Amino acid sequence: MRGFRDRTEAGRLLAERLSAYARRPDVVVLALPRGGVPVGFEIASRLGAPLDLVIVRKLGVPGQEELAMGAIATGGFQVLNPEVVHILGISETTLASVAARERAELERRERRYRGERPAPAIAGRAVILVDDGIATGTTMRVAIAALKQQSPSRIIVAVPVAPRSTCESLKREVDEVVCLLMPEDFVAIGKWYADFSQVPDEVVCDLLERAGQEARPAAEKRPLESRGPC
Repeated sequence: MRGFRDRTEAGRLLAERLSAYARRPDVVVLALPRGGVPVGFEIASRLGAPLDLVIVRKLGVPGQEELAMGAIATGGFQVLNPEVVHILGISETTLASVAARERAELERRERRYRGERPAPAIAGRAVILVDDGIATGTTMRVAIAALKQQSPSRIIVAVPVAPRSTCESLKREVDEVVCLLMPEDFVAIGKWYADFSQVPDEVVCDLLERAGQEARPAAEKRPLESRGPC
């Protein structure tokens, strides 16, 4: 089963599957940083929708950080993966320590990426929630929980790759799941990308700025050199 060259290609392919949402004024694309932002940028650009963020941090198992034992989001939202916590015997102390570290990183990213810019209004809008892939779904679930508190009209999860079982489970929590690849031998998200290099903060900031400029009328656009908090 063929994967993706990089996150940009994955975003372009996802945008084709999401064409029903193009040019709709009620649609907003929300990406999970950092890896979801290049994917979300391509989707937002091709659909003519604004791009913003849902900042979530995975609570990785110590020594197996890609395996999520939970996740947190801005606003105090937290979701745990009880099966992982139970099977691996994760202690309350370990969980609290990891959560505190990830909460500090979440707050840093909020300051770096958003600065004084307010979060987008979600109530009554169709939200396309994007990441570069899903493994257990824990991180995505905490993003979904945070969004539901803001009363969107519809939540669409859009990802390039995820296990079929995870997608089927998420379908019970949102209005639609769009996933391009659902391999039986999933292993890890990075396996399905030729280039799965880390996305630096600077790239996240640049893509958010570019998306913001595309969304503004030409007369209101300003040069990249004058961008905000990033």
